[in-house]
Formats: sequence, structure tokens, C-alpha cells
Amino acid sequence: MSETTKIPQHVAIIMDGNGRWANNLSIPRISGHKRGVEVVRIVVKSCIEQGVKYLTLFAFSSENWSRPLNEITLLIALFTITLEQEIIKLHKNNIRFKVIGDLSKFSPKIIKLIHDGETLTAANTGLTLTIAANYGGRWDIIQATLKMLEQRPELIGHFEEKDLAQHFMMSYAPEPDLLIRTGGEQRISNFLLWNLIYTELYFTDTLWPDFKEDAFNLAIESYFKRERRFGKINAPVKLSITDMTQKISKKMG
Repeated sequence: MSETTKIPQHVAIIMDGNGRWANNLSIPRISGHKRGVEVVRIVVKSCIEQGVKYLTLFAFSSENWSRPLNEITLLIALFTITLEQEIIKLHKNNIRFKVIGDLSKFSPKIIKLIHDGETLTAANTGLTLTIAANYGGRWDIIQATLKMLEQRPELIGHFEEKDLAQHFMMSYAPEPDLLIRTGGEQRISNFLLWNLIYTELYFTDTLWPDFKEDAFNLAIESYFKRERRFGKINAPVKLSITDMTQKISKKMG
């Protein structure tokens, strides 16, 4: 059985296109972000129905702070309201809630909402929903390295991947099987740089507010068509190097 006949255990999504969706309709950009929250609910439901165990959403990157101040203010307000309204719903649906990123730039109120939400849902056994907020992949590598060396300074100069891996923000989850990016861009934009080395990438022109159940299903269907080898080969090698050399020599002779 091919590896990709299985539902991806971990799906990560870069939710792109909220602002452009709103611009296309000549409505305020924040309306696009509000619509995007509704689509999150749809995708969460689809993941639960299909058996996905981990869903990680890139909601706010460390680079997003360079956006206009009024948009940032509205985004933070929307984030606050969403936390206040959605955590109880997640808990009732047995969903574990996590946030990754540098929370130091957020207000004490948001930090408390995040902490309370993670605590309330910690024992839930259904889907794990992770929100990446003020997150950057390079930052994650730096913070993981600093944590490792703080705890084990003797590792300076001679540590292995396994020593560092446990300190990444997503060390509690398997590496993503599938990364989806909406909105037409084809890059990973500093998202989960350590974790995406063997992740299947799926890019779509669909803007995030239009990324409904059918669009999500297309991404899953695309994943099923992939042959995941993780650097290996699936077909057995029937000839040894010596046999191959002899065959080539005979042909050249």
C-alpha cells in the first residue's frame, strides 16, 4: 500500500488571501479576515470528519507587524474576540488548542486567554488545532538552540538533531504530511522551516475566504496522488554496482 493512501496525520496551512478577497469586493480588509475565521471553522470540521489528527494554521507571522498600524490593531482585536468565543466550542468538541510563536508582543489579556485555552483543552484527545501567532521559522530555530544550550551547555559544538528537535515549538506533533498555501503564492514564507523537509506542498489560487470544504478535499486528493519516499526509492534495486558497470562496459565495447 502506498504511503499516500492514508489520510495525512498532520496538515499545515498558510491562510493567504483575506485582504485581496476583501479588495476584490471593495469592502474593508478586516471583513476578509472575519470571513477567514469562518473558513477556519469549516476546515476544522473537515479535518475531524476525515480523521486528520493535527491542524496547524499560520495566522500571524513575525513579519506581519510591518503592516499598517490600523490593520494590525484590527487583527489583534479579531484575534482576541476569536479566542474569547471559540475556546469553549473547541473544548466541547474534544479539540486540543495550542499556540506557537513569540507571545511577548501580545497583551497580557491575550496571553492569559491563550494560556487558559491551552490549559482547558490540554487533556482533549481529538484534533489538535495549533495557531501560529507572531511565529517565524528562523526565530523557532534560534529559540530552540538557546533553550537546548541553556539546559545542556555541555552540548556546545557537538549536539545532534535529536538534541535540538525536542525544543522546537511543535515538538509535540509529528512533522506535517501536507502543507497547503492558499492565495496563489508558491513559497513557505518562514513557516515551520525545520519541520517541512519532507512535507508535500500544495499551492492553490483560491483565496482563503473561498477555501471551503470542496477546496480542502481537492488538496487531500492531491496528497493521495503523491509518492512519498523520504529520500528513499520504492522500487527494489535488482542490479549490483558491479553488474551495472559490466553491462555499461559491454554496451560501450
